[in-house]
Amino acid sequence: MENKKKIPVNTVTRDIKNLAAPTGNIYESVVILYKRANQIAVEEKKELMKKLDEFRGDRDTMEEVFENKEQIEISKYYERQPKPDLIAIAEFENGELYYRRASDENPIDIESGK
Repeated sequence: MENKKKIPVNTVTRDIKNLAAPTGNIYESVVILYKRANQIAVEEKKELMKKLDEFRGDRDTMEEVFENKEQIEISKYYERQPKPDLIAIAEFENGELYYRRASDENPIDIESGK
């Protein structure tokens, strides 16, 4: 997953009022962020497992696993990536998330709040 956006890799202090603004309720905002972060984490895990499966063989020994530099580099790459919750917050703040309440027939547009 290529993250071309400027997303901090460290935790950033945020004003709760700004996170609650698009939905009007901090709890709804947190649920939206949780669900999106979970989606991102699942996508990243699938992508990582797909890449690491290329290195699996029927007869891997522990020495081969520890000595595989390409595999280590792939793991390091994913460790340096922004965490899924930070990506979800950035998407939410930039109005890039689409969501709707189960009781509503019309989706909510985060940018306009309607």
